[in-house]
Amino acid sequence: MRLLKKLALTAAAVMMVAGGAQAADKILIGTEGAYPPFNELTSDGKLVGFDIDMANALCEEMKAECEFVIQDWDGMIPGLIAGKFDAVIASMSITPDRLKKVDFSKKYYNTPGGLAVLKDSDITSADPAALEGKIIGAQSSTTHSNFAEQKLPGIELKLYPTTDEYKLDLESGRLDGVVDDIVLLSDWVNSDTGTCCKVVGSFPIVPEIHGEGAGIAVRKGETELADKFSDAIAAIRENGKYKEINDKYFTFDVYGE
Repeated sequence: MRLLKKLALTAAAVMMVAGGAQAADKILIGTEGAYPPFNELTSDGKLVGFDIDMANALCEEMKAECEFVIQDWDGMIPGLIAGKFDAVIASMSITPDRLKKVDFSKKYYNTPGGLAVLKDSDITSADPAALEGKIIGAQSSTTHSNFAEQKLPGIELKLYPTTDEYKLDLESGRLDGVVDDIVLLSDWVNSDTGTCCKVVGSFPIVPEIHGEGAGIAVRKGETELADKFSDAIAAIRENGKYKEINDKYFTFDVYGE
């Protein structure tokens, strides 16, 4: 059902007008729709989540009309470069490797990675030494999969196109644990669909892997658009709109230090 819904929405972008009839610009925004609580599709095909609310607030601040385009994660940067959309708001971390391909706004949030395991697992912490010989899953092409590959050398790493696949394999016992954003994992294990599992700890943020936090990606050279987003992020942090959205999803300031 989720796959069919994603395919249908990929063909026909989901439009959300933030700036109203007087909008000065129209911006196509790529997002995944499969990374709750940051971005996801409801059963009736509506885009919701922190990324989505943030995008709408930023577009309203910029007086821009925004149209969302659903894109699978692995094709996000290629889609941006090809002109399928103008910006990416999909919890994409600002990393040195990605900065070689695209430009970014300043961050709009920054959270660490964490480890989730089955509730009856003998793994009790995110200590790399405790994970040696374990099979660990992660979503491919993410900072968290890069961290697992570089900083957890004793594991067998399995990569998945979306979080849904690794969740199923963890629940069925084909994985010993999964690595992802600790907010995403915590949201999952506290939901009806994540009762199988628990979060046992977080990993340190490694700047050369995790970057500066999640930012808004634009094509190389389109710094004017990136700066508009950066200014809008600063503005909603100042006027209280950011906190309003933050408090809808989190009990702490997800912006980070």
